[in-house]
Amino acid sequence: MGRNLGSLCKICRRAGMKLFLKGLRCSTEKCAFAKRPYPPGMHGKLQQTKESYYALQLREKQKVKSMYGLLERQFRRFFSLASHSKGATGRVLIQLLERRLDNVIYRALLTFSRLQARQFVRHGFVFKGNRRIDIPSYLVNEGEVFEIRAKDSIIKMIKDNIDINSKERSVPQWLTVDKSNLKIEIIKLPQREDLGLPINEQLIVELYSK
Repeated sequence: MGRNLGSLCKICRRAGMKLFLKGLRCSTEKCAFAKRPYPPGMHGKLQQTKESYYALQLREKQKVKSMYGLLERQFRRFFSLASHSKGATGRVLIQLLERRLDNVIYRALLTFSRLQARQFVRHGFVFKGNRRIDIPSYLVNEGEVFEIRAKDSIIKMIKDNIDINSKERSVPQWLTVDKSNLKIEIIKLPQREDLGLPINEQLIVELYSK
């Protein structure tokens, strides 16, 4: 996950939708996108000219990069993996991004954002068996089980996070979460139909295929 030193709220406003980059704040009245649902800048509120098709493609790519917290080089690597895999490139790309360990932690409701999930993984709280996994970009596989091991105060915080997050979103069908033991099992690999993400991956494929 790339590091962004600028305003995260401006990214959502530029994308034209909430990307939930700031966790719980995005669901409250303090959300900048809810207050100003138009692009940033002094002319953002004015009527915009019709975007070119290239602009639509570029904005879609930037939106997905921001959503998963990737830099351009990282995103190109995932696209290269997808283009050399069997199946439709766009669908495989989204599946690879969803299989990232930091995204799995976020989808399992353990954190409020993918950025927090990345820090969570980096701090060494995630184990597969007796092996610590501290690489956020680790790609999970079907049948793998991950366990959270940390001191009691961290465990309590995570369980509180699950209770709060469960009111806003649900665990996807390709995961199961044992809240008592803080274990995550990958039942199956995520499919595009399971995600329901507001992403038009075909625009990204067309952009990189030029």
